[in-house]
Amino acid sequence: MKTLIILLFFSIISIASAHAQSNTPAKAEQEIIKLSKTKWDWMADKNVDSLSTLFDEKAVFVHMGGSWGKEREIAVIKSGSIHYKKADIHSVSVNIIGNTAILLNNITLLAVVGGNEVSNPFIVTEVYVKQGKGWKMGSLSFTKINQPAQ
Repeated sequence: MKTLIILLFFSIISIASAHAQSNTPAKAEQEIIKLSKTKWDWMADKNVDSLSTLFDEKAVFVHMGGSWGKEREIAVIKSGSIHYKKADIHSVSVNIIGNTAILLNNITLLAVVGGNEVSNPFIVTEVYVKQGKGWKMGSLSFTKINQPAQ
């Protein structure tokens, strides 16, 4: 009887553990999607303090006009050289590979660039790396697409 109880206990623990592990990727995906949406709000609001915390020191940013690191991206946002006014998100997908999350957004971005308001369809790739209990952005890349974002 004692053996049966012990077996039953370990079976329940194993099932619960397997269930928790199977929910972990979905939970991480939702966390990344929420973080990405919040990042777009911070960019629109020029909230460079929150963005500075989110962006890893080694982060890279790829735009239509070039690529650069964290310091320059923060300066660009703070100065308003690029003002990310609104990102209309049409679709989102997330892939988790180990401690790395790759998010793809299909968006229409309304921005002010060089004093001109522009709207462009993009596929945006965001790469996040889990560090401790939080996520840091390692890369943000804009790829302009020819047809309107859907």
